[in-house]
Amino acid sequence: MRLRVDHESTYRFDPPMRGVVQSLRLTPTLCENQQVADWAISVEGATMGAGFRDGAGDWIETAMLLGPVDTVTIRVEGEIETFDRGGILKGNREKIPPEAYLRPTRVTKPDRALRELAETAVEGIDPAAILDRAHALSHAVEQAIAYTPGQTAESTSAAEALALGKGVCQDHAHALIAAALCVGIPARYVTGYLFSTEEDGAQEASHAWAELAIPILGWVGFDPSNGTCPDERYIRLGSGGDATEAAPIRGIANGAGEENLDVKVVVKESQSQHQQ
Repeated sequence: MRLRVDHESTYRFDPPMRGVVQSLRLTPTLCENQQVADWAISVEGATMGAGFRDGAGDWIETAMLLGPVDTVTIRVEGEIETFDRGGILKGNREKIPPEAYLRPTRVTKPDRALRELAETAVEGIDPAAILDRAHALSHAVEQAIAYTPGQTAESTSAAEALALGKGVCQDHAHALIAAALCVGIPARYVTGYLFSTEEDGAQEASHAWAELAIPILGWVGFDPSNGTCPDERYIRLGSGGDATEAAPIRGIANGAGEENLDVKVVVKESQSQHQQ
């Protein structure tokens, strides 16, 4: 599937900041699941620093703006060809071993309820059948946390989302990571985009899911929000231990004041696909 992405993030500061530095993880993963046809990232008025590929295979670059800075607008425009690999991340060049993702973060630290959810989900499944156990965990999270926008915040932990029984893709991913860690499966948070239609339900174009390390297969994606594994509708950007570590945009502002963010994301089928 050939998809087009138009993504604009606008930060407004009051009063203006003396300077702003943004770390951008907005370039699609270099892997067999997708192939970039055209991709451009621009930050109005910024000096772009040198990019680098980190140990997880993510491409990161820096944008710097000198003050006074009252507005920062980051635009992403591009087209990408995506392929259904059965949820398996193939061909990603990374140096970090899966075992590094056995550590919980503040928001993925399991509590008693998460441990009980995980243990119940895998009960009766052969401990050696890691893929089956991973599917069972994803299904359990899907059933336990109803997709309900506006009920949680960026700081909401997996334990808090489970107790509430409501959340969005971020909460589903955090809860699945926490549950996986309970049974010794390395897991990480993934950010990207999702192409959806009216029939797919009310999903945001900016999306998140989890990847679990499965012996022989490698990293396999699971999306409890949609009850599926990532397919050709998904565009992968990057990963980390949780939403903060994997954030497409992370910044530091030099100054004190109020910050407001407006995000617009559109993912649609490319016109060039229909013309072929």
